[in-house]
Parts: sequence; C-alpha cells; structure tokens
Amino acid sequence: LSTDRIIAMSFPSSGKQSFYRNPIEEVARFLDTKHADHYKVYNLCSEKGYDPKYFHYRVERIFIDDHNVPALQDMLKFTASVREWMSQDEKNIVAIHCKGGKGR
Repeated sequence: LSTDRIIAMSFPSSGKQSFYRNPIEEVARFLDTKHADHYKVYNLCSEKGYDPKYFHYRVERIFIDDHNVPALQDMLKFTASVREWMSQDEKNIVAIHCKGGKGR
C-alpha cells in the first residue's frame, strides 16, 4: 500500500471535544472535498463512536481498547477490509483513527 492513500487522524469529535480534537464536520468536509466517494473511515476506538452518516455510512469500526494490543483476529479483519477497499479503485483512500490518532 502507498502511504499517500492512508490518513491517520485523531477522533472526529463534536461538542466541547471538537475544540481540541478534529471537528467531525470539518473532517467530513475535507474528505468529501479531497476524496469524494473514494474514502472509507476506520474507527479503531472501542471507547466511543459517532453517527456514520457524516461519512456517507462508509465507516467500519474495529473495537480496540486504548493502551492495549489488538487481538490478532481484529487485525486480520482490519487489514483484509483495507486491502479490499483499496483494491476496488486506485483513487480509494482510508482514514484511520483511534482516540488521539497515534496509540492504536
């Protein structure tokens, strides 16, 4: 995989958390502007989620606890899903996040 097709980011937040994390509306606007119909978001945060409608329901959630090693089964599911999405179109990208954007 080419790293120019992978975006790592912190949790797309709303409310008070959006002051110090990525505001979900801004993340959605960026992805819709730069990668319309060619992105899929992976939420690796077990602690919380959000309405997938922001990203046109192209969100997959893998439940990984903060400061923990993911289960092998979860990693295999994640990598298979990314591989499948990326192989469908050379314009497809993935946006991956946990809570802070670097832990998982």
